[in-house]
Amino acid sequence: MLRTKQKRTEQAADLRLQSQIGEEERFGDLMRRMARENKTAVISFFVIILMVLAAALAPLLTPYEENGMDLLHRLSAPSTEHLLGTDEGGRDVLTRLLFGARVSLLIGVVPALLSLILGAVLGAIAGYRGGIADAVIMRIADVMLAFPSMLLAMVIMYALGGGILNVFLTLTLVNWANVARVVRAQTLKLRSSEFVEAAQIIGVSRNRIMRRHILPNCLPTLLVLFTLNIPASILTESSLSFLGLGIQPPNASWGLMINTGRQYLYNTPWLCFAPGAAIMLTMLAFNFLGNGLLDVLDPRMQKQ
Repeated sequence: MLRTKQKRTEQAADLRLQSQIGEEERFGDLMRRMARENKTAVISFFVIILMVLAAALAPLLTPYEENGMDLLHRLSAPSTEHLLGTDEGGRDVLTRLLFGARVSLLIGVVPALLSLILGAVLGAIAGYRGGIADAVIMRIADVMLAFPSMLLAMVIMYALGGGILNVFLTLTLVNWANVARVVRAQTLKLRSSEFVEAAQIIGVSRNRIMRRHILPNCLPTLLVLFTLNIPASILTESSLSFLGLGIQPPNASWGLMINTGRQYLYNTPWLCFAPGAAIMLTMLAFNFLGNGLLDVLDPRMQKQ
């Protein structure tokens, strides 16, 4: 009996070791494989890095203050002094664009990460435990997914009010259900795998199996979802700010800049074109990067 149990323990350890080695090899040559199979994704990755650096170094890249007003030069056309012109308050548009990148990228990353964590945990619980937990979590997710994401975000923001913290909470509540459904499907597949069954035989607890075996094997899918949820969060926040429900003045965000600039669209179109181009470039970069990761990490899913 002891020999049988010891043999099963060694088998489970070997399977787990093979799984960890496979993951290390997969992530170790990720960029090299992506450069070989999808060069657009690599270019998008460096574009995102440049955006992050520009946002982080914004005070060093521009001589103007974020909210520094100059009413004598309001609505000025692009020039050598103001490369993208000035807005209705005489503020430098390029400066507002750089500082707005901080807000927009932060709103893209933080809610995407929070919804990823919440959805992954709930999806793993629903898929592995099943029963009442599965029914309750998935019915709540179905209710969340039954509403259009933008409409649901508007309703929550109307109830909570404007502000960056409320935007974080709103986007997290809007996006977690989709992550939970994906992780649940992955968990149902992994639950019947050999290394999970071996861990169950030797008496490993459910929580430890989910933490050490289920969720680590969902990481490639979660990484792809993370890169795809970031542009979705940025676009939703931009839409909310455009409607006056997101970031409030005098803070700068790309959606808010479009909202204030649309009043002068025919006379000073650069007020809308600059933040609009920034949103479009960010959306494309993250989506191309997500597609590239999908090609490398799970080509079968890409085919589907």
